[in-house]
Amino acid sequence: MSSLEYSEKSPLQRFFEGDLWYSFTHSPVAIIAAILTVGMILAAIFAPLIAPHNPYDLASLTIMDASLPPAWETGGDPRFLLGTDDQGRDILSTILYGARISLAVGFFSVIFAMVIGIFLGLVSGYVGGRLDAFIMRVADVQLSFPAILIALLIDGVARGIIPKEMHVDISIYVLIFAIGISGWVQYARTVRGSTLVEKNKEYVQAARVIGVRPMTILRRHILPNVMGPVMVIATIHLALAIITEATLSFLGVGVPPTTPSLGTMIRIGNEYLFSGDWWITIFPGATLVILVLAVNLLGDWLRDALNPKLR
Repeated sequence: MSSLEYSEKSPLQRFFEGDLWYSFTHSPVAIIAAILTVGMILAAIFAPLIAPHNPYDLASLTIMDASLPPAWETGGDPRFLLGTDDQGRDILSTILYGARISLAVGFFSVIFAMVIGIFLGLVSGYVGGRLDAFIMRVADVQLSFPAILIALLIDGVARGIIPKEMHVDISIYVLIFAIGISGWVQYARTVRGSTLVEKNKEYVQAARVIGVRPMTILRRHILPNVMGPVMVIATIHLALAIITEATLSFLGVGVPPTTPSLGTMIRIGNEYLFSGDWWITIFPGATLVILVLAVNLLGDWLRDALNPKLR
């Protein structure tokens, strides 16, 4: 195929004829992981349409339906396929709505961390000098603390500063900020390393000679060439962010107790686990494991597919 014929094709056509799509279609694990991930995301997005019940509708809840086992168990109710929790909420519906919260927090916290990390990594690698040393020393200090500990610290400080009556309204935003600010370091260090390599190449030197501004060079020339590793980190970080949200909610410092996230459901179910109500925690826990595993498998595939040494 000539370069002229290749340039006439649309970006979508070039993608489907490229190495990345070929690698995906020849990896059964990546296909299964993608189907699971996309299926769970779509189920969460369209939860109001496909969920049998609305766990937010308090008028439809009754204590008489509390702690019902799954429909196939003795004493189960066909209306509640996976059983109900201690408040009479349908477990299946609560999982669908809870996955929306977990995925939204994970997605937006990854976007937040990625924006901060890419910006600081580009500036640090391109400018160098004392600014580079300062940013990297801050990153080194943050790496000495576990991400969950940083998120707990930020969440605690925010709850101390913000008026108590506003905690419920902004708790999700605080959670996104806490998880995001604890994960920017990986992006910054990766982008900085790639920027140090790219800024010494001829196309960047030529842009400098003709008077292109540094921010334009970073945005138009260097940034597109460092996005490959960033996308791999973002995919894996999404799984970590979902786990972090579930951990914080399990500890009672994440989303409000009335919001059905996966972590909150696991925490509530844990209190009834030894009384025999295993379904309250097992099904949300299994959903969390499957979601995180699928995202991680996609991240592993993407890392291998973008590695030129493995082609």
